[in-house]
Amino acid sequence: MAPSKTQSAAGADIENSLETPVSTHGFDLDAMNRRPWAPAQEADVALSVERLNLSYSGKPALRDIDLTIPRRRVTAFIGPSGCGKSSLLRCFNRMNDLVDGCVVSGRVMLEDTNIYLPTVDVSQLRRRVGMVFQKPNPFPMSVYENVAYGLRIQGINRRRHLDEIVEKSLRSAALWDEVKDRLEDNALGLSGGQQQRLVIARTIAVEPEMVLLDEPASSLDPISTLKIEELIYELKSKYTIVIVTHNMQQAARVSDMTAFMNLGRLVEYDSTDRLFTNPRQRQTEDYITGRYG
Repeated sequence: MAPSKTQSAAGADIENSLETPVSTHGFDLDAMNRRPWAPAQEADVALSVERLNLSYSGKPALRDIDLTIPRRRVTAFIGPSGCGKSSLLRCFNRMNDLVDGCVVSGRVMLEDTNIYLPTVDVSQLRRRVGMVFQKPNPFPMSVYENVAYGLRIQGINRRRHLDEIVEKSLRSAALWDEVKDRLEDNALGLSGGQQQRLVIARTIAVEPEMVLLDEPASSLDPISTLKIEELIYELKSKYTIVIVTHNMQQAARVSDMTAFMNLGRLVEYDSTDRLFTNPRQRQTEDYITGRYG
């Protein structure tokens, strides 16, 4: 079946969007996307992506992605379902390695290391780049042991040291006051919102450089969602955060930078304020105003 005029126009928009440079105040995305692995100010960049392609069993999911993630900021990925947001996020700590038939090409630079080199220790990478999934996944053990789990794997077993880090992590996740008298209770007895904040505490306990959040509030009620958003805002002073969300209002509230994706391509990437108020691409404007599709 031949593509419709609407489909052809959408395809043309995608191709045109890849040729349009974008920039934001104090963060030259145009220059960084030309050579994302060697930006003018390296201290500003936490992670760089160059010509990234990904396919599942031969079917392309990401096409020629060039992207730079600023350090200690919140970057949001938005776009329709199936556009490649979560696939791109999972490239940042090689979670796609666990998917049969997944093939990745291109470079993802964390500091000065291409994380897809065969010499990279993937376990160490995932300590540096932690991930929180859509559905809370606490371990079936106590609240305390959930947070201490990654520390014990690293060989940290002194109780006093563990106590300090567990409390610090729970406080950072805005959960300490709610669970300080329940540390020995099974974590599965917490509410959904508390479980998700516990997972975040578990993630930051091992002191990662980046935290990846794959729709962390999609299964939560509005009050729990607000707490997660407030937590994200607090954590960005210490961590680089990348969040995938279907909720554009959430992206506008919590992020400093926003990337709009469609059909596996990066259509537009800019400061959140500019992308939502003055998008450069028609596809982006149609999506954020509800005219998409």
